[in-house]
Amino acid sequence: MFPTEFFGEVVSVDQIRSHIRALEGVRHPVAAPEALEHAADYIKMSLRVLEYEMDEHRFLDNSRHYRNIIGTRRGLYYPNESIVVLAHYDTVAESPGADDNASGVAVMLEIASMLAECQFERTIHFIGVSLEENEKCDEPCSGTRGSRALTAHVRENGWNIEGVFVLESVAYAGDSIVQTIPLGVTIPVPDVGNFIAIIGNERSKELTEAFARSVKRYRADLSHIVLEVPGNGEVLPDSRRSDHAPFWDEGFKAIMITDTTNFRSPHYHQPTDTLETLNLEFAAKVCCATAGAILDMARLAK
Repeated sequence: MFPTEFFGEVVSVDQIRSHIRALEGVRHPVAAPEALEHAADYIKMSLRVLEYEMDEHRFLDNSRHYRNIIGTRRGLYYPNESIVVLAHYDTVAESPGADDNASGVAVMLEIASMLAECQFERTIHFIGVSLEENEKCDEPCSGTRGSRALTAHVRENGWNIEGVFVLESVAYAGDSIVQTIPLGVTIPVPDVGNFIAIIGNERSKELTEAFARSVKRYRADLSHIVLEVPGNGEVLPDSRRSDHAPFWDEGFKAIMITDTTNFRSPHYHQPTDTLETLNLEFAAKVCCATAGAILDMARLAK
């Protein structure tokens, strides 16, 4: 295990900022298809520079091909057991998507950088996913097409996934931000939006516990709440609004790590979702805690 201060020393706020700046802008299959492709290329290049084994999962949607970008570090002892770290890189048609979800991609890439020199017992996949956003604004269940295609690919190819960490908008937070609560949530939730939320189902308890342990060890100053939903979140639809839901539906353990998006941010899916509105120190804390949880699950090779 790394010493307690290790992750705090290696997380780069400047690098997280640089990634968000490189990705910021509408990245949409219809409104900005070239920018969507640029984002995919940027993720691929960033992981390749870190010497991850690169692959693309190509899938067909509305008669067009799209890409999920996969960077892999093979486990030394249990290469067939894997941990997945995932963030979507597309946006809605009207928003530059700095928080949603350039922040998630930036933190994923920074974790990949932090762990690039390590060898693990299990395999780690870093995956940039396309087409998370709803195809139509008035059809809330028309999203996660990229991750649904990915989970079908995973099943067909027999991936043995031990856990999925989904980074979904992780940089909008502060002590003056008002937090609201989704209908149906019964756990205590602060009325100030200065925490990170961890959303898991009952099957994914191992992952939520790994995140809580990592916060305690590496980032005790990171406020967080854990919401555990029954089944696959059917009784609380807001718990399913990202790329973890297709993994739940396929029986995999998965958690969503999120700043709760529209339940605190007035910039959600708006032209104002820009880098200038984000709290990158907060994102760095989330990065640190998530990296520690991945470390816990993948296990350093000795």
